[in-house]
Amino acid sequence: MKHWARIAAVAVGGLAAGAAAAAAAGRLLWDRDTARAVRRLGSTATHTGAEPARFSSDQLTGLPAPVRRYFEFALTPGRPLVPRARLEQRGEFLSRPAGPWSPFTAVQHVAVTPPGFVWDASIRIAPLVAVRVRDSYLEGEGAMLGKLGGLVPVVDVHAGPEIAEAALQRYLAEAVWLPTALLPGAGVAWTAVDDTTARATLADRGTSAWIEFRFAPGGEIAATSTERYRTVDGKQVPTPWVGRFWGYERVQGMMVPREGEVAWVLPEGRLPYWRGRVTAFAFEPAS
Repeated sequence: MKHWARIAAVAVGGLAAGAAAAAAAGRLLWDRDTARAVRRLGSTATHTGAEPARFSSDQLTGLPAPVRRYFEFALTPGRPLVPRARLEQRGEFLSRPAGPWSPFTAVQHVAVTPPGFVWDASIRIAPLVAVRVRDSYLEGEGAMLGKLGGLVPVVDVHAGPEIAEAALQRYLAEAVWLPTALLPGAGVAWTAVDDTTARATLADRGTSAWIEFRFAPGGEIAATSTERYRTVDGKQVPTPWVGRFWGYERVQGMMVPREGEVAWVLPEGRLPYWRGRVTAFAFEPAS
């Protein structure tokens, strides 16, 4: 009996060691591929010693009134423009209607010229079980990849004009965390909708995306809305998509929201699926 107990203990130990090795290998491979994706973002600014490009009120000429008020709220004259940013996030993600909310942590890298992002998240779906998710818009292409433990594929959506448009819409909506990315000089065209709403349009490599921004009385962006493609039974279906933001703070000279929520608006009602907080901002100034 002791002999079999020793064999069982060795077997259990071997399985545990194998699982730990697989988890470590999954993290290593995933992190390596994420680093490669981040390197494909817009080129890092080089510091040549020249005076960096800066925000000025002249850049607001001709913009709709609520958009001008937003930039006057979010930026101060002389603030350096930002070509790249790194955001750390923490929150909850809902993978399916009526399912449980799963906690996540994420790091998001953003580049302005050309527009692009890489969102690298770890979503805990059970104790000690996580799905790694990488959502991106790179070189005109959108993609989402999810792997259990960084090894076993569970989501792989990429290529096609609908995916590219949806990813560029995400970039544009989340530029609320990087206000200088919404300036006309970053390629964004603004048109008035009413006294509190304006539409931002961004084109990149044959893909065009638009978001309507609603501004609060203080000038800040309170909410966003658009029609965005959503994957339903393997097909891309245009669906109302909304976001809201709050908890504005001044970070490195820019007013940015700390918290937000994103939802689909379905026939049966509003379906929030992401809610979180940006726990750290790192902005790289232009040169």
